[in-house]
Amino acid sequence: MTISTRSPNRRRRRTAAALAAGAAFAIAAPFAATAPAVADANFPSTEGTTSTASILTYADVVAQLDKLERTSRFGLDVFTLAEAGTAVSTSEQGRDLYVATVGDGPEAVWLQGRIHGNEPYGAESLLAVLKDLGTNGSPDWQLLRDTYTFHVIPMYNPDGSELNIRHTILQDGSQKRIDLNRDWGVGKFEAVESEAFYEYWTMVDPAFAVDIHHQGLKREYGTGDDVTLSLGISLAPGGPTLPGVQGGAYDVLTRQMHVHVYDELAKAGYVNMDRYQVGGSLEIDIRGGVVSAMMLGLDHNGLNPEGHSNPAIFFETSGNTSDGSLGQKARGKSIKQNVLALRELLTGMATGEVQQEDPARWEEIPHAPVTGYQTDDGIIPASF
Repeated sequence: MTISTRSPNRRRRRTAAALAAGAAFAIAAPFAATAPAVADANFPSTEGTTSTASILTYADVVAQLDKLERTSRFGLDVFTLAEAGTAVSTSEQGRDLYVATVGDGPEAVWLQGRIHGNEPYGAESLLAVLKDLGTNGSPDWQLLRDTYTFHVIPMYNPDGSELNIRHTILQDGSQKRIDLNRDWGVGKFEAVESEAFYEYWTMVDPAFAVDIHHQGLKREYGTGDDVTLSLGISLAPGGPTLPGVQGGAYDVLTRQMHVHVYDELAKAGYVNMDRYQVGGSLEIDIRGGVVSAMMLGLDHNGLNPEGHSNPAIFFETSGNTSDGSLGQKARGKSIKQNVLALRELLTGMATGEVQQEDPARWEEIPHAPVTGYQTDDGIIPASF
């Protein structure tokens, strides 16, 4: 594998045009089912024991990345963070951390998956997207390569993935389990993976980011229908934090991004979406999450002195491996819905369609009436 000859530092770009377009539109459910959900007629059942033999291992991901690089028609590069030159470049257990880049556009886009080791389909979804970015010559995929340079991390947490657990485990003798999605923050960065990928983020300065997750089985508020995909923003729109970031621009654009995804995926017929909530009716407002820290422009160890920040959203596929709710029959469509969501979002951002969406329509995406905000320090009432 060869490292890209295009330095990440050359991709330091901003989203001023996109944010300005979005700002023109500015306008001042139970998390886990108590019993296995019955799948929609058009979506395979998530019931049954998950066969971990079908889940990609770290070696599988490395092998697939190597194949994608060798068969690419459009300059897909695969490299480790050691090759990228970060000060820390391996996982807690010493595994290399991999990135793939493709595209020659002036703005960088950050796509990551499997930050939680028991949430496998982020890796498979991103590998599928990389295949199209590397080989598909259609006008839509060419537009994406011309508009953006993609930085793709299929397996952010290789140690947790190998153990089929959410966390990584510190190797300092404590055996402490660290949730890598709560480890970008002041006084955090306990795990070396966090140090490594944070530094790489400061080298890339992406225009926007997408994070792919899994959640427990879930039903839609008001209908009881099974949810296959939840659309999330880690700093709640209209909540305690996001309206004050970048003059409210991210509060607008992140909602526009999800409104676009919701409209496009609703046409698929097999995807049932809602907004990501916890505790039945709480929006999350978590500052310590990776994508939250990106939006807040976190400066850790002086690596981001200019305060670069970028909007970011996440997707949550229903079911995970550690509680046996990721049924084999749902595998194909679970991955397909993520790939479709990414394709529609990326194309919509590149064409400007996303920036023309009405952010107020975020309220039309199914959700329970908001009673409060789950923050790092507890619950804030909706009437804050």
